[in-house]
Amino acid sequence: MKKDIHPDYREVVFQDTSSDYSFMTKSTIKTNDTIKWEDGNEYPLVKVEVSSASHPFYTGKKLFVDTAGRVEKFNKRYKKK
Repeated sequence: MKKDIHPDYREVVFQDTSSDYSFMTKSTIKTNDTIKWEDGNEYPLVKVEVSSASHPFYTGKKLFVDTAGRVEKFNKRYKKK
């Protein structure tokens, strides 16, 4: 394999902002935020709005996701003239 062409594959913490649930996995995503994890080490942090802890399919609860402006933007773009 060629050197210096692959992204940095490292452990990253993903935090669900709506349910305050966090999990660690490996990813190549780039972020400037960091968080101190349960093992005492510091890892890159990625904040997400929806995860399996807050998604209605997995929880069985209704969840209001802020979609303000999306419908108006769609109607503006695809409105019949």
